[in-house]
Amino acid sequence: MAIMAIMMTAVPSLFSAAFPGLEMKSVARRTAATLRLARESAIRQGEDKAVIVDLEAYRLQLEGYRDLSLPKRLSVGFEGATQEMIDEQHGAVRFFPDGSSTGGRILLSYQGHGYQVGVTWLTGRIELDTWSAE
Repeated sequence: MAIMAIMMTAVPSLFSAAFPGLEMKSVARRTAATLRLARESAIRQGEDKAVIVDLEAYRLQLEGYRDLSLPKRLSVGFEGATQEMIDEQHGAVRFFPDGSSTGGRILLSYQGHGYQVGVTWLTGRIELDTWSAE
């Protein structure tokens, strides 16, 4: 067991290739964490914060923080508020100082199964759920 743990830390890219479900779950959790960070920053700093979803570049951007790159092997989708959509490949989830947001949903999937990371507009609450195309 200890050898397996050492191997997983030493060669994570090999394990993510062998276990795409684990990689997808990790990416979903990091996506949720990025959205939570944006909400917390908006509340703490008293100003709007937006997470830009770039489907073309497989990236999430939160200004002032490191971008989150999404694996290209995953299918990524985004549903957001009309006023936050730049075009079909670019949009944003905006958080306000009171904790609310414009809402939205990021879908991460591999072979028809995956996760959805949703943001409730009224409360800004971020939820991570499993998702299936079936």
